[in-house]
Formats: sequence, structure tokens, C-alpha cells
Amino acid sequence: MEKGKIAGKTPIKVDLQKGKRYAWCTCGESSNQPYCDGAHKGSSFSPLVFTAEEDKTVHLCTCKQTNNPGFCDGAHKAL
Repeated sequence: MEKGKIAGKTPIKVDLQKGKRYAWCTCGESSNQPYCDGAHKGSSFSPLVFTAEEDKTVHLCTCKQTNNPGFCDGAHKAL
């Protein structure tokens, strides 16, 4: 999978709500990080859309270098 532009070097803590759909930015161009705002249009990127399976606090990736798309895996520490 092609990795997007580094949008940040720290993850963003978010509270997911069970049953709610989220669209994580994969390109790194969104001005609404970590979520997609359509900035990928015309590129090979598309958002990673997922539905939260439970109410949960997570850290969403902004560096776009994660090997666990959407979620921080600490990849930003090597940047």
C-alpha cells in the first residue's frame, strides 16, 4: 500500500462511538486530520472507511506511515 504525505508526527486521540462510520485520511493532504476532507481527489488515494465496533478511545495516525492503517503503531517515532 502506498503511504501518504506526513501530516503530523503525533497521533490524535479520539473517542470512537459504536456504530458510527469514520473516514481516515490516507493521503495526508486533509485539513481535517485525521479524517478525510476529500483532498485526495485526483490522486490514487481514497479514505479508509470503517465503522466502530464499540465505544473506544484510540489514537489515529497522522504520519500516514503506520502498518496498521488508521491506527498509530508508533511509526512516527522513526521519522
